Amino acid sequence: MLSPDRIRDLLRELDDPAHLELPEHYDIPAARQRFARLAEALGRRFGPSVTVGGAQDASFYGYVSVPAPASGTDRTLWVLISNFGPFVTTRTGRDWGVADCEEGLDDAFVAWLDELCTELSCVYVPVTLLLEPYDGPSQLEDEEIPEEILAALAAESGDQDDDADEDEELPLAWWDRYFQFM
Repeated sequence: MLSPDRIRDLLRELDDPAHLELPEHYDIPAARQRFARLAEALGRRFGPSVTVGGAQDASFYGYVSVPAPASGTDRTLWVLISNFGPFVTTRTGRDWGVADCEEGLDDAFVAWLDELCTELSCVYVPVTLLLEPYDGPSQLEDEEIPEEILAALAAESGDQDDDADEDEELPLAWWDRYFQFM
């Protein structure tokens, strides 16, 4: 496995603010083949209950899902491949890109996945690195809507939620750059 510092360098190196979903000169046939080989390997390891899905309007190509009973944990296992790098990461459970989304991952599986990534010319990125605060050049947040417009919209809809200020947004993380819908 690459060192955390080398992975951080790659995350920064491939962050191109002009290309949020796909890198410049993206090789779609090569990406499709890498993803198919990743899915096939996971299918051989976990059996026929493995499912795959693609992503549209996202910085990741697709995911492979392994149901909890087949994964050997009490949580669904997910393996995602980014359009960039191509980076690969894994998580468990329902929530993506949040603390503890790697809960239940077996070290042997992570080592196997890292070795598979090397064979596929991919880079395995642990979620812990992807959850570090995003400090790259890309504009990932939507433009902020002025308070007076939000207030007018709330008044028009009759929605006077006094608890709206209590909703805390998580800070942007590298996960948002490489494994998120845009």
